Amino acid sequence: MKKQGFLQAGHKPSLFSAFLYFDVSFMVWVMMGPLAVIIMNDFDMTAVQKANLVALPTLGGSILRLVLGYLTDRIGPKRTGQLGLLLTMVPLVWAWLFANSLSSLYVIALLLGIAGASFAAALPLASRWYPPQYQGLAMGIAGAGNSGTIFATLFANRIANSFGDWHPVFGLALIPITIVFIVFSLLAKDSPQQPAPLKIADYGRVFRFRDTWLFCLLYSVTFGGFVGMSTYLTIFFNTQYGLSAVRAADFTTICVIGGSFFRPVGGWLADRLGGIRMLIMLYAGVSVLLFAISSLPSLSLIIALLFVMMMMLGMGNGAVFQLVPQRFRKEIGIMTGIVGAAGGLGGYFLPKILGTIKQSAGSYAPGFLILAGIAMLCALIVIAVQKDWKATFVGNGGRAQAADELTAQA
Repeated sequence: MKKQGFLQAGHKPSLFSAFLYFDVSFMVWVMMGPLAVIIMNDFDMTAVQKANLVALPTLGGSILRLVLGYLTDRIGPKRTGQLGLLLTMVPLVWAWLFANSLSSLYVIALLLGIAGASFAAALPLASRWYPPQYQGLAMGIAGAGNSGTIFATLFANRIANSFGDWHPVFGLALIPITIVFIVFSLLAKDSPQQPAPLKIADYGRVFRFRDTWLFCLLYSVTFGGFVGMSTYLTIFFNTQYGLSAVRAADFTTICVIGGSFFRPVGGWLADRLGGIRMLIMLYAGVSVLLFAISSLPSLSLIIALLFVMMMMLGMGNGAVFQLVPQRFRKEIGIMTGIVGAAGGLGGYFLPKILGTIKQSAGSYAPGFLILAGIAMLCALIVIAVQKDWKATFVGNGGRAQAADELTAQA
């Protein structure tokens, strides 16, 4: 009955279009990660330079997500999505035909962030068509597009090896981008229920609150951890265990699968166990796993540890966004953009930390220990604020208090 109600609600072609746009964009966004192992054969790169190359798309996505979010409010998610797909073709063409220096690759990597900014248009396109009781399912279907990561890690290096060059991989990526642009243009439709455009001051007001910063920190560790690991693990497996480019990317794919498909599980469990309790357990668990990973054990064991950790990070993404609407009920649109951008920043800094520590200390172990400490800090922060959150969150006695603070001060 409930499933039939969902199928009858909303606009299925737009939901499907949002998923496709998100999926192919995520594939392009993380493509530099697996390819870096092959690209570095053409350039004499240090560990820090490798980290920069795979981290810059995430930084670009974090910055440009706010830009595309602004455009989504002004011209609607469909036009913004079309613009995003067209602009994504620019770095792909550049990398295919003209990339011949490390500096140009850095610029291309940053511009690939246009694809990562697809969050800002794809998710509103889907969510605005569905009533509150179906928001979780609609957002889960559209958000499942992060599975595009798997296509990048599974096929990018294989295609590069078959051509004997990495440049054609970017050219071939234009094919699915073009197909999705056509399908998106034909099927996607903006909901008639479009919220009033937000002002810059609306973003500034939410930064007055401690919880805005806390959610940014928490999501930068869960989503940032997932994206950062997705882009850097191929380099890690290649450098630490001497795996070939294809085999290193295959093992990355195994680890990425855990995070890609467990985000909805995290939201579902958070609904039943409580988001606060879920986050405490997840951050503590990730910290313990990172501590174990820092010992750099055998390849089979570290893959198992990384898979479970990525699975927990994926669930953490769902748990964080189970809590955000409870704290910022009327500002959820603003908070989605801000917290999402913070997640991208986390994904930028993770490869930087591992690459810098590897170059300076000669080992990945201290880098993983630092990441373990950050995860444990998040667990302790949630423990420290849980009493206040339980007293003010919607459904925990305070109901409208927390959500209406901004309106009262506006």
